[in-house]
Amino acid sequence: MKKLPIHIKILIGMIVGIIFGLLAINFNVSSFTMDWIKPFGTIFINMLKLIAVPLVLVSLIDGISNLTDMSKLSRIGGKTIAFYLASTVTAITIGLILVNSIKPGEFLPEAKRIELGEKYASEANLKVEDASDMQEAGPLQPLIDIVPDNFFNAASNNRNMLQVIFFAVIFGIAMIMTPTDKSKPVKGFFDGANAVILRIVDIIMKFAPYAVFALMAGLIVEIAGDDPAGALDLFKALGVYAVNVLVALGLMVFLFYPLIIHFFTKIKVKDFFKGIFPAQMLAFSTSSSAATLPVTMERVEQNLGVSEEVSSFVLPLGATINMDGTSIHQAVSAVFIAQAFGHDLTIADQLVIVLTATLSSIGSAAVPSAGLIMLVIVLGAIGVEPAGLALIIALDRPLDMCRTIVNVTGDATVASLVATTEGEQLELVDDTAVLVKD
Repeated sequence: MKKLPIHIKILIGMIVGIIFGLLAINFNVSSFTMDWIKPFGTIFINMLKLIAVPLVLVSLIDGISNLTDMSKLSRIGGKTIAFYLASTVTAITIGLILVNSIKPGEFLPEAKRIELGEKYASEANLKVEDASDMQEAGPLQPLIDIVPDNFFNAASNNRNMLQVIFFAVIFGIAMIMTPTDKSKPVKGFFDGANAVILRIVDIIMKFAPYAVFALMAGLIVEIAGDDPAGALDLFKALGVYAVNVLVALGLMVFLFYPLIIHFFTKIKVKDFFKGIFPAQMLAFSTSSSAATLPVTMERVEQNLGVSEEVSSFVLPLGATINMDGTSIHQAVSAVFIAQAFGHDLTIADQLVIVLTATLSSIGSAAVPSAGLIMLVIVLGAIGVEPAGLALIIALDRPLDMCRTIVNVTGDATVASLVATTEGEQLELVDDTAVLVKD
């Protein structure tokens, strides 16, 4: 009997987890689910986060040290940043067009707006305080934050992935500049370490279906809380807003990215989605691009045929600065909150949203709900009360899961695009990606 592919197992785990969570609510075993089921999902996420920094560091150094032409590194870097920026601006534009057409803020009753504001005021204030701390920093603070003053401190926190990337790039360039007889032992170490870390990823992925089950069961119970009926009423009140966000996210995943893959790469759209499906499901389950990064890199290299030298640079950078889903969420949410409070936004305000959402998405940490902090900055830029964040907190986690899928899919799309422009093309032999050069 043929074994089920990993993406089918993960999908089954997700469906069973949702069903289990719903049953747990109805049969009053929510506490059991949170105490004895969800922790296994948390352990799995921790394992992925554990391997994320070593994977980025080792694979990026290994990939850069394989280059013999320094101009190729700068060329790949320039293309990557340009493609990511273009993708982000497109995502924001799609979100703004939809939110201005649908006007979801006009569907929120006044009574429900007041109720949401009061219920989530404390959580909103915490996000506002975090955003204020970021705004007080100087204009070049993001640039300063890229350069670590202590490598070990940088490597101890997944939020500092850009600092790890900076060190890895410098280290890899230095290896290229070092005489071969001196750098050969170091090169051998990173080659071996990279192979070992990829095997660790394979081991972790064997537990993915069970972990996704635990995560989904815990999430359903967590969202319902002590008042499932009240949670359902809140979701209904915010339904038009949620649909607006989901439609915009769907257009990116099912229209924009497939068009890029179809017209600008050698890979079939069907093979693209089949190849990255496990990464998409983990993105949905964990709400974290950083936690999903090891799986994204593995799938893009093994199933899409992207070389390690491209994937090891493009994907870690994308998990840090390419947040198309987050950008859509910020654009739609900013206009929704403005509409709910009766603010009329001008064309200039909309352009400000494009600019600030693009810049703030680059600064968003690749962890759950980090986009809410950046949204406060977007709201402040257009003169809308940041406390309005309370209106959308109730739906943030489920929408965060969906926008993380967009973030990961966008990273894989750009990696495939950069690989194609570098003369790489995909051939499938027995469903296995084989890298060839033009």
